[in-house]
Amino acid sequence: MDETERLSKIEEAMEPVLRSHGLDLVDADWRREGRRYVLRLFVDRPGGTSIDDCERLSREAGDVLDVSGLITDGYDLEVSSPGLDRILRKERELHWARGKVVRCWIREPVAGRAEVRGRLVEVTPDHLTIRTDSGDIDVPRQVLSKARLEAEVPWPRQAS
Repeated sequence: MDETERLSKIEEAMEPVLRSHGLDLVDADWRREGRRYVLRLFVDRPGGTSIDDCERLSREAGDVLDVSGLITDGYDLEVSSPGLDRILRKERELHWARGKVVRCWIREPVAGRAEVRGRLVEVTPDHLTIRTDSGDIDVPRQVLSKARLEAEVPWPRQAS
């Protein structure tokens, strides 16, 4: 079984566990690092993911993986939230980021911009639609060089 197929089967095995914890898989990564493999699961839920969520999922996911027989090599399991300013590399991550604030860097200017920041409202195979203060901007996928989630920090209100 090749690494892509293995990761797909691991994600499939994790789906019921994630669902039981009310979590969504944002990204998964399986790679060799030194003498061991590392499986990284990035999870989220509406309202965010806590360290306790990651710990609980890690224990249960480890048990499920051990029983599944999908991984026979020595490996380390890491479960974490996607992070406040995560780079969005995969199609699944872009779809997950809909409704969130993103920053996109583009190779050729679009609407006079080389960088677009706003709320990601649509993801298609051809473009991303970003809602900015000045309106929606369609960023063609072929000129997109990088997309990153932007932290939305709810600053405390100043006392009046």
